[in-house]
Amino acid sequence: MSARAFRLAAVIAATLVVPMTAAAAAATAASGVAKTADEVVVRNVAARGGLEAWKKIDRMVWLGHIEPAMDQEETRNPKFAIHLERPNRTRFEVKSKASDFTRIFDGSHGWRMHPAKDGRPSVSPFAKSEVDYAKSEYVIDGPLLAAKEKGVQISLDGVETLEGQKAYRLSLVLPNGAERKVWIDQKTNLEMRYDRPSGSGSDPNRPVPTYYRDWSAEDGLMMPHVIETAPVRIPNSGVELPRRDRVVIERVILNPTFDPGTFAMPASPMRRNNKSEIHIDTGAPTIAPRSP
Repeated sequence: MSARAFRLAAVIAATLVVPMTAAAAAATAASGVAKTADEVVVRNVAARGGLEAWKKIDRMVWLGHIEPAMDQEETRNPKFAIHLERPNRTRFEVKSKASDFTRIFDGSHGWRMHPAKDGRPSVSPFAKSEVDYAKSEYVIDGPLLAAKEKGVQISLDGVETLEGQKAYRLSLVLPNGAERKVWIDQKTNLEMRYDRPSGSGSDPNRPVPTYYRDWSAEDGLMMPHVIETAPVRIPNSGVELPRRDRVVIERVILNPTFDPGTFAMPASPMRRNNKSEIHIDTGAPTIAPRSP
């Protein structure tokens, strides 16, 4: 699997948006054009199910596969599992025929487990910039829900056309000073696009767009089931591929019980067993069925 495809999984969890109920979406869609950032946010929160409903969601798992724009036979459609827990704990596992990758953030520290040159697993810590970024994200409900309580400043830039749809463009300033852009569909009041700085490379402030698509019901709630990044350019060529990197979410689990080691530092670089495959296919054993 390409490094780009793996980075995409990290982007997805960091820009995780939360669902809406179909009834709430219908109610807010007929409210006319919002005039202020507060109005946009109120409609977005209502469309996503309401603040009280989302306070009950503390943990979440996404299972699915990645469709890289630059595909190769041995790494085609690798499977992924994303485990998330408030406020910012994350575990990403990506498994392909060629290799496995894992990224873990426990709220203070992060680690990557990936194949070394000899093929054996290697564990390395997050760089400071990665830690700072991970600490600033809201992995369950995003920055808009309870924005004032979180200290997120929001302003309405205006309305523009995005992929043929009218959308509100919001500018966000997080408590640590980091800036984000969010586009909210004027009809559904759902997120269409989320921009964050790349945070790396020669241009760390370059915006990285993420698009949310294919909203459908999960346990009575609506969630995006396809998430894409911006068009891919082939390095040193200027050629833009017609496809985008895509994350396809096949299954969502709300409020599972996590094993204590879910967000712990990988115990050993030699830990190569079928545990990763179980995570990818079912979410177990780091999760258990929700209590009745």
